[in-house]
Amino acid sequence: MKKGNIQLTIQTGSLVSGCMVWVVISSLMPFINAEVPLSSTQISWAAAVPIILGSLFRIPLSYWTNRFGARVVLTISFFLLILPIMIISYAHAFYSLIAGGIILGIGGALFSVGVTSLPKYFPKSRQGIINGIYGAGNIGTAFTCFLAPFFADAFGWRTTIRFYLVVLLLFAFLNFCFGDKKEPKVTLPVKEQFLHVYKNPKLWFLSLFYFITFGSFLAFTIYLPSFLVNHFELSSVDAGLRTAGFIIITTLLRPLGGWLGDKFNPFLILIAVFFCLTFAGFLLSFTPSLPIYSFGCLLVAIFAGVGNGTIFKLVPFYFSRQDGIVNGIVSSLGALGGFFPPVILSVLFNFTGSYAIGFMSLSEFSLASLVIVFWLYYHDKLEISAKIVDQTIDGICITDADGIIERINPAFTRITGYTQDDVVGKTPSVLQSGEHDLQFYKNMWNSLLTNGIWEGYIWNKRKNNDIYKEWLIITAIKDESGKTKNYVGKFTEEKDLSKFLG
Repeated sequence: MKKGNIQLTIQTGSLVSGCMVWVVISSLMPFINAEVPLSSTQISWAAAVPIILGSLFRIPLSYWTNRFGARVVLTISFFLLILPIMIISYAHAFYSLIAGGIILGIGGALFSVGVTSLPKYFPKSRQGIINGIYGAGNIGTAFTCFLAPFFADAFGWRTTIRFYLVVLLLFAFLNFCFGDKKEPKVTLPVKEQFLHVYKNPKLWFLSLFYFITFGSFLAFTIYLPSFLVNHFELSSVDAGLRTAGFIIITTLLRPLGGWLGDKFNPFLILIAVFFCLTFAGFLLSFTPSLPIYSFGCLLVAIFAGVGNGTIFKLVPFYFSRQDGIVNGIVSSLGALGGFFPPVILSVLFNFTGSYAIGFMSLSEFSLASLVIVFWLYYHDKLEISAKIVDQTIDGICITDADGIIERINPAFTRITGYTQDDVVGKTPSVLQSGEHDLQFYKNMWNSLLTNGIWEGYIWNKRKNNDIYKEWLIITAIKDESGKTKNYVGKFTEEKDLSKFLG
């Protein structure tokens, strides 16, 4: 556990520094645009390119973390990030910003390193809060949004960007010296890992959820500085402070989301998250005044933060053996969610003169996610019930109201020898041994129709014609109107045959 705490500290600090570098273009865009003339569309692309590359890089970084360990991946990544810092600090044209932004995406992709590495050091019961604490490293984006404009005012934006070289070199050194050289490795090829998970719909549902929660966090982070300046005519410093406040709230609430996911049913938390995000998107779509707009952003900050922490509690819950590749896919698509909104908002504004459709899309996607979470919540309960039926040592047979067998469990097959294909569509009479007269079965049905239950000893016959004794309980399952929908028979083989033999 001590080793885990050390790695949690180093990797969280690494994520903070990576996120600081990741959003440097969007945070300093008002200053860059004053010196490097850009159209609104170019501004959106310059801010969005690091985001989309950060999402695409997450899958290979997740795989390489499993293959080589977080120490190697983080050390190399920080040295690589020196290159875009130098390119951007000398940029005089749009294409230089794009070139730097492509490599800058590594900073955002570092998120997948920790969510792949850290679960190796902690039990599942703590992985929600651990991923939440690590995810709070996104606060690095707030540091840049808050501090970069002040430094740019004092030293110029080019010098401010070069200050990040100190941070990069520091964390390259820390990871090289204190990273875990003996981290457990996973050598299974990425293709095989992907083939194990891609058919599971829960992977894509979790990706959609994170696409909404983390995507909205990223989209507001990169778009708020320019939006507040252009739409509400705030100063660059004021816009930076408000954006930093948004980021801090979202980031600090992420561990809370992880903790809530550990303590309560994560689906109940996500129901609240997507309900509130649906309302927030609806509110923002009316292009409100600054106070109401601020309230809508506050709702997004709170519930996106909680959602970000809760979603990653579900990854090891459903994919305990493939959590590395799944973390990479989910986090990648989440970061991709931060790429589209700024570009879409810019394009829609150019065509319509309004941001309403863009914000309404947040509401509609959140509403769709809310419906899916409801379905998963109840489907999860049904899955638990199915597992109980399949794993119990008692034989279970489920029929419809007419007594036609619909399903049996493995214990039924073990005791009787009949498989699902043998009995589905038939009646339980296939088990009759001939040891009971017609009156016995009439009494059984009278009890079921009158009391809804029958229990007692019965002699039945296996598929191989052996006769055996069992204790059988039959229960009528009724709907809300009191009408019988199914019958469930549960039986245990009686090993004492003295009565039958004597």
